[in-house]
Amino acid sequence: MNRLHYYSFLFLCILTSCKQPEQKATTARMPKQYTIEQLYNNQSVEGADFNADETKILENNNNTGIFNVYELSIADSQSTPLTSSKKESFFAVAYLPGSSRFIYSADKGGDENHHLFLMNKGDTAAKDLTPWLKSANSFAGWSADKKNMYVNSNQRNPKFFDLWKMDTSGWKPVLLYQNDSAFSVSGISKSERYLSLTKAVTTDKNDLYLYDRTAKKLQRISNDNEATWNPMALEKNDSILYYTTNDGSEFSYLVRYNISSGKKDKVYEDKWDVVDMTLSENEKYYSITVNADGKNKVLLYDHASGQPINFPDIKDGDVLDVTISPTEKNLLLTVGSSTSPPNLYVYNIDKKELKQLTSTLNKEIDQDDLVKAEVVHFTSFDGKEIPAIYYKPLQAAKDSPAAALIWVHGGPGGQSRVGFRYGKTFYKLDNKDHSNGDLNDCIWGKKWLTGKDYIDSTAIGIEGGSYGGAMVLGALAFHPDEFKVGVDLFGVANWLRTLRSVPPYWESFKKALYNEMGDPYSADSVRLKNISALYNYQKIKKPLIVFQGANDVRVLKVESDEIVEGVKKNGVPAEYIVYPDEGHGFVKRENLVTTSKRTLEFLDKYLKPKIPGKNKLP
Repeated sequence: MNRLHYYSFLFLCILTSCKQPEQKATTARMPKQYTIEQLYNNQSVEGADFNADETKILENNNNTGIFNVYELSIADSQSTPLTSSKKESFFAVAYLPGSSRFIYSADKGGDENHHLFLMNKGDTAAKDLTPWLKSANSFAGWSADKKNMYVNSNQRNPKFFDLWKMDTSGWKPVLLYQNDSAFSVSGISKSERYLSLTKAVTTDKNDLYLYDRTAKKLQRISNDNEATWNPMALEKNDSILYYTTNDGSEFSYLVRYNISSGKKDKVYEDKWDVVDMTLSENEKYYSITVNADGKNKVLLYDHASGQPINFPDIKDGDVLDVTISPTEKNLLLTVGSSTSPPNLYVYNIDKKELKQLTSTLNKEIDQDDLVKAEVVHFTSFDGKEIPAIYYKPLQAAKDSPAAALIWVHGGPGGQSRVGFRYGKTFYKLDNKDHSNGDLNDCIWGKKWLTGKDYIDSTAIGIEGGSYGGAMVLGALAFHPDEFKVGVDLFGVANWLRTLRSVPPYWESFKKALYNEMGDPYSADSVRLKNISALYNYQKIKKPLIVFQGANDVRVLKVESDEIVEGVKKNGVPAEYIVYPDEGHGFVKRENLVTTSKRTLEFLDKYLKPKIPGKNKLP
């Protein structure tokens, strides 16, 4: 079996944020070594809904190696399987109101054409509620009387998502809002009179609208400033819309918009981004999530008075998601950390009782043997301070220097994080400057690593997925002497082709994408060709390993096919692994294990420093 040696590698995950103190130096020690199988023998869980009497949770987990739907008992934390898929991943959506029947979502092999299925306990087959060929569908909530389900679907036109209403007795779809203008339907009022709509302008600017279905009137709420606007909730009496925006600020804040008068009041502002706001079923409570100082900060308020309500403090925990139960008595919390997969907790508001429902980390693994993320900072080529997430192996020391990897996030506007976001000025710095400033940040991150005496400066590689994979290819092609190896997970090799072949349902986002990356049908095509690794593969001279999902609709398999073929023509080692049952990102455990094994073998062969007596496997 392959063993994953933490002493072998360091990870510097480039992101952007505000200052954080660096961790104090600790004495190097050798932690217990674990196999890759042990490290992946954890559970990945996601809670979806409370059942009618709030004694159970509908969840999905990958206990069998593939995601299925389960019912989790709050009383004894026992999890009962409700589905038994062995091929496709099933993701829990919701219980049918007042029923033990449930809805789940699934696509085929990662093709992103998700359908919604209805099933009952003990059933051997599910009913496809959205049986429209080549359509993508998502759950959009329940009507006020719980007798109808809302669905966003592109079944009518593959470019646009309409809003449909389906009665739960016969499941006949009725078109509620026909979307012909590349809007995204983000919310619907209890009366069905108002819809909150957004439209992307660029990746760091969008518009927010309120559509009155009765008056057939579209009201623009956003303005012409460069800002983002995200609807959060509509009050049940059709009087108030809540949204977040960073208009006039580096960070997003929460606003209350009076629909009748048009008056806007700032409800909550912090020195960090407000990323979410949830209004409970009967509007007794609302929660606010702030991406603050290394992890999410969740605040709970009485809606009528605005007074804060006690929220549990979970040591070393990052609250990733909050669901307020229909009775408004309980909270379902998803909590993550640096040293454990996320777990589910339930919190009784009145009793102030917190209960952990899941234990997802493999019991064979001691959390003290795992590395906690640290936020560090380095100065880049242009003098800007770049924060990064840093993982230092517990046993790295001057007399046994470790190899290092720089992990580059996807996006391109994404981020690696323990819980960080960044201001809008930083977010847009790479617009139409990709594979330049952002790539130089990676190189200067490498320079920072070389200044550590416990790192082998001759053994630093680069790894990334999606846009991060494109950065890996760019690093090897445009800076061929900087990194010793490259690990590319479904990365873009040809920007012209990728931007010309985006999925049809990206129509609402395509203009914004072209504004950021460049329009492949314009003069921008020259720059896009120049920054594409495929047209510069002759310069690549360092070993490369590539992983690709055959059903990826965002980065087509041909991208990886051709870059591997090109690198091999150079006489350079190029390994290639294709998963026939995956799309853009891998979800099946066996594929994740294979990816880690093959990556480790590749790094052991081409990156790992050769120090006599120091590299023997235990």
